Amino acid sequence: MRELSNLRVAVIVTDGFEESELVEPVRALKEAGAKVDILSAKLGQIQAFRHYDKSITVNVDRLLDEAKPEEYDGVLLPGGALNADTLRMGPAVQSFLCRIQEAGKPIAAICHAPWELVSAGLVRERTLTSYYTIQDDIRNAGGNWVDREVVVDGNWVTSRQPSDIPAFNREMLEMFSRVPSVSGT
Repeated sequence: MRELSNLRVAVIVTDGFEESELVEPVRALKEAGAKVDILSAKLGQIQAFRHYDKSITVNVDRLLDEAKPEEYDGVLLPGGALNADTLRMGPAVQSFLCRIQEAGKPIAAICHAPWELVSAGLVRERTLTSYYTIQDDIRNAGGNWVDREVVVDGNWVTSRQPSDIPAFNREMLEMFSRVPSVSGT
């Protein structure tokens, strides 16, 4: 696996994300040398949760509405039911994800985050995993849901829950390492 020093990754997230599903993958990306931008619908800080309890806050780097998919080499979608349920219906999120998908760039989604892929109309004929409570949504959208700690399908990496993060990070870094950066290096 090569270093990710020339890659720029968008993390699309809002209040209610699962702390470990943002913090640990972002740490792994940064340690591999990637530039990571936290994108949200509002500037300032967003609220993390550890399951049902509020935990840390995280600073937003850019407004999602001002970011362009062409500026990024890939996307990380942290989970958390509140986060994913809020983001999934946002036209800016759907458009951003569709443009990333059209460009064939990698998408890494964990836990409830595949809801965003469902609402963007992207899961038909894809094999993926997620938190078990949204498997029906994935199947109803034409996707093939499987119960595995990590699934790689084309340019997607998906995982079920926080305990899967080591496998998720490993496969995410491997996938992102094969991507030519938008800076051309």
